[in-house]
Amino acid sequence: MTRSPAPVLTVFRRLDSSPRGLTESEAEDRLRRYGDNRVEPPRHRRAWLEAGVRSPFVALLTGLGVVFTVAGDVRGAVTVGVMVLLSVAVRLWQHSRSDRAVAALRDQVTTTVTVRRRAGDGPAVEREIPTADLVPGDVVLLGPGDVVPADVRIVAATGLRVDQSAFSGEALPVTDPEVAYTGTSVVGGSATAVVLATGAGTRSGALAGPAPRPESSFDAGVRRVGWTLVRFMLVMVPIVLVVTGTVTGSWAQAGLFAAAVAVGLTPEMLPVVVTANLARGAVRLSRQRVIVKRLNAIQDLAAMDVLCVDKTGTLTEDRVAYAHSIDLDGRPDPEPAEYAAVAVHFQDDRSDRLDEAIAQQLSDGGTAALFTKDGEIPFDHTRRRTTVTVRWAGQHLLISKGDPAVVLPRCGHARRAGEIVALTPELRDAAEDMVRAHAGHGMRLLAVAARETAAGPAEETGLVLVGFVGFADPVRDGVAEAVRDLAAQGVPVKVLTGDNRHVAARVAAQAGLPAAEVVLGEDVDAAGDADLRALAARATVFAKLTPAHKARIVTALREGGRAVGFVGDGVNDVAALRTADVGIAPDTATDVAKDAADLVLLERDLGVLARGVAEGRRTLANTLKYVNITAASNFGNVLTVLVASAFLPFPPMLPIQLVVANLLYDAAQLALAWDRVDDGYLARPRRWDARGLTRFMLVFGPVSSLFDLTTFAVLSRVFDADPVLFQTGWFVESLLSQLLVVLVLRARTRGTRPARPVLAAAAAAGLTGLLLPVSPLAGLVRMTPLPAAYLLWLAAILAGYALAAQLVKRRYARRSPAWW
Repeated sequence: MTRSPAPVLTVFRRLDSSPRGLTESEAEDRLRRYGDNRVEPPRHRRAWLEAGVRSPFVALLTGLGVVFTVAGDVRGAVTVGVMVLLSVAVRLWQHSRSDRAVAALRDQVTTTVTVRRRAGDGPAVEREIPTADLVPGDVVLLGPGDVVPADVRIVAATGLRVDQSAFSGEALPVTDPEVAYTGTSVVGGSATAVVLATGAGTRSGALAGPAPRPESSFDAGVRRVGWTLVRFMLVMVPIVLVVTGTVTGSWAQAGLFAAAVAVGLTPEMLPVVVTANLARGAVRLSRQRVIVKRLNAIQDLAAMDVLCVDKTGTLTEDRVAYAHSIDLDGRPDPEPAEYAAVAVHFQDDRSDRLDEAIAQQLSDGGTAALFTKDGEIPFDHTRRRTTVTVRWAGQHLLISKGDPAVVLPRCGHARRAGEIVALTPELRDAAEDMVRAHAGHGMRLLAVAARETAAGPAEETGLVLVGFVGFADPVRDGVAEAVRDLAAQGVPVKVLTGDNRHVAARVAAQAGLPAAEVVLGEDVDAAGDADLRALAARATVFAKLTPAHKARIVTALREGGRAVGFVGDGVNDVAALRTADVGIAPDTATDVAKDAADLVLLERDLGVLARGVAEGRRTLANTLKYVNITAASNFGNVLTVLVASAFLPFPPMLPIQLVVANLLYDAAQLALAWDRVDDGYLARPRRWDARGLTRFMLVFGPVSSLFDLTTFAVLSRVFDADPVLFQTGWFVESLLSQLLVVLVLRARTRGTRPARPVLAAAAAAGLTGLLLPVSPLAGLVRMTPLPAAYLLWLAAILAGYALAAQLVKRRYARRSPAWW
C-alpha cells in the first residue's frame, strides 16, 4: 500500500529529500548539523548539583568554613574544606560510576538500520548503517522485528503493524500508522519511511530533556534535619556569646566560646559519612542486581510506602503467549491448537508474533510428519489470515487461521461437541460476542477453520470452524510472591497502565492485587486535586492512562504524604519516573526511561526490588545512627560549654581540638555502613524525621552533658588542672564517651550485636585519642600528657555514662517508635 502522493511529496520537500534517499554528502552534512541519533541527558551537570550544591549539609559546613576563615583559624577552615571536597568527590565518583554502568548496558547492543542512499546522481542503493548515523530526510526500510530508529513518516506500507506500547501502554499493535516513533517496534508487515527527526529532536528526546525534579522524601528529610541543626546553632551560639561576654567581660574570649559551640554542633564529616553509607548501600544493591544512578534514591527506597508499576513488561512478560484452545462454545478443546500447529509448521513466513507463540509453545506431537505441503496463501494486511493446504493419505486438507472477523464469514459450518453443525446466525453472533469478550479482557483469539479440498488451487470458502486459539501477555513468574513480600514490608503496589480496564483488572488479579475498582483516565480528568488524592489513595488499579495521568496520580499520592516509587520502561512513563520519589526502570527499558530513572533493575523482577527495599532501609538505619547519636552528643557538648562558660575563665576545649575530636569520631563512624540493623526496623518504611532528631537530642544530649560536667569537676577539684591539662582531659573524655555511646545506642535490642568493623574502628579511634597527648602532634593541637590517676577516674566516668545511657535508652524505646 502506498500513501497518498500529495502529502508524502510535501513531506519530502519539507525535508529537502526524495524517495530515492539522500546522497552520502548530504547525509554527512546533516550528521554534522544535527549530531548523532542519540539522546544524551545532561549527566555531569546533574551529578555536580546533587553531589554539592543541593546538599544542605555541604552548604552548612561551607558556611562554617567561612566563619573559621574570618576568625583567622586557618587549620579549622582547611579541615572543614577537606571534608566538603571529600564528600563531593565521593558522590561525584558514584554518579559517574552509575552512568558508566548504564552506558555499558546500552553499548552492549549495536543496532543498524537499512537506508536508501545515493552516491551523487547515481542510483539509490540500500545499505545498513549504524542507527546513530541516521539523519532527518533519510529513507529507511522497516520489516518485522525492526525497532523504529527515529521519528518517521510512513511513505509506503504493506500489512504494517507497530507495537507502540512504549508510548501508549496499549498491548495490541497499531495497524497502518501514519507516523512511527523512536523505540516502537514493527511486529508485522513492511514499510518505507522518511526520517522526520533524530536524537534530541524526537518525541523521546523531548521527554528526555532537562526538567526540574520535585523534592523527594529524602531531600525533604535532609533539608529538615539540616535546618534543625541550624536552628540549634542560631539559638545556642548567641546565648554562649552573651553569657560568656557578660560573665568574663572579655568579648574576644566570648567569641572563642561561640566558635567552639558552632564547631561542636556541626558534625564536620556528616556529608562524608552519609555518602559513605550511600556508596556502601549502592555496592550492596549492585549485588542485588540494581544499579543506583542517584545515591539519595537509596534512602528514598527506604521511605517508599507505595509502589506504582506499569503493567506491560513489569507485571507481565511483554510477549504473546499461548493461553488456551477452545471450541465454538468457549469450552476447552485441543483440536483448534492442533490444526494451528500443523498450519504454522508448513508456513514459509512465521514472523507474526502469534505464529511464533504457536511454534514455540504448541507441539504437533509429530503429526505434521504425516502431511505433505501442497500450497500456501500467505498472510497480508488485506486478507488478515494465512491458509495452507496439505496432503494426507490421498486426501487434501485446507487449514485457514487468522482474524475471526475475516475467517468467520467464510465458514458455513462448525465443529461442536464432536459433530459438524450449521453455523447459524445465532451461533455466529455468539462466537463474535465471545471474541469481543476475550478482547475486552486483554486476550486475542485466532480463528481456525478447515475443510477437505481437491488437488490444485484451493478456495477459502465453505470452511468448517474448528475453534479458537487464545493468546495473552502472561504475568511474570514470581510477581504474586513479590507483591506479597512488598506488602509485608509496608509497600502496597498499585497498577498504572495505558491498557484497557479488563486487561488491567485481569493482570492485577493474577498478581494478587484487589481489582474490584478500576479507575480510568477519564475519571482522573474529571477529578479535582482533592478528589484525586482520595481516589489515588483508595484505588489499586488505574487503566487507559496517558503519561500525564500517570504523573498526576503519582503527584496526588505524594501530596497525600506518601513516598512513591514508580516502575516503568516506556517513553510514556518518563514523566511519572521523574515525578516519583524514586523512579525505577528495568535494563530493557527505553533509553529515555533509563535516563529518567534513579535505579535500574538488571532483572525484570519485582522480587529484586523487594530485596532492594530492605537494603535501602538498612542503609538509612546506619546513616541515622550516625546523625542522631552524633547530633545528641554534640548537643551535649554544647550544653557543657554553655554551663562552663559561666564559671571557667577559659574555653574547656579549643576549636581545633573540637575539630580533631570530631574528625577521629567521624572517621570511626564510617564503619557504620557495615553495621547490623534490628530486624524490626526493616519491617516498615522509614524516613528522615527531624522531629525524631530533636527529641533524641533533647533526651540523650543532657545525659552526655551530665558526665562531661562530672569530668570538669574531677579536673578542677581533684587535679587542679590548668587550661592545657583541662582541655586535654576533656578532649579525651569527650572522644571516648562519644565512641562508647554509639556502641550503646546503635541498636534498640541487645540481640543486634555491633559488626566487627564498627568495634575495630571505635577501638582504633579511641586509642588514637588516648595517645595523641603524648605524641609528637601534641604541641600542634595544644595538648599535654594526662596523669595516670586521671585515667582511673576516666574509666569510672565512662562506665557510669554507659550504664546511664542504657537505662535511658530502655525507657526511651518504650515510649518512642524506632529511631533507626
